[in-house]
Amino acid sequence: MTSPQRRKGSQFERDIVSYLREHGVPFAERSYGAGRPDDVGDIDGLPGFVLEAKACKRLELAAWSDECEAERRNARARYGAVIAKRRGKATGSAYVVMTLEQFAELVGDDEGQQ
Repeated sequence: MTSPQRRKGSQFERDIVSYLREHGVPFAERSYGAGRPDDVGDIDGLPGFVLEAKACKRLELAAWSDECEAERRNARARYGAVIAKRRGKATGSAYVVMTLEQFAELVGDDEGQQ
């Protein structure tokens, strides 16, 4: 039998996939094989991204960011982000956490133009 924590995490992953699909990311899907040495994140279908979903009572950003970075390297992806559930809030209110370095690369304009 699956633990309540695992069911909660799986449901959050499904909720993220549904939310992304409803908001213009049609190929979003759950990744399977979490916990393997070559884990590549929880959500797939966003080229260049590794997404790690967390539905926990306590925010543990440092540990989660380290885990996401290892998975980003495994996937050879350009960006990695943690999607952290906000207790008592809808999926669209979840936090998206990534390093400033990756964020700057993502939103930066190589030519300095807007």
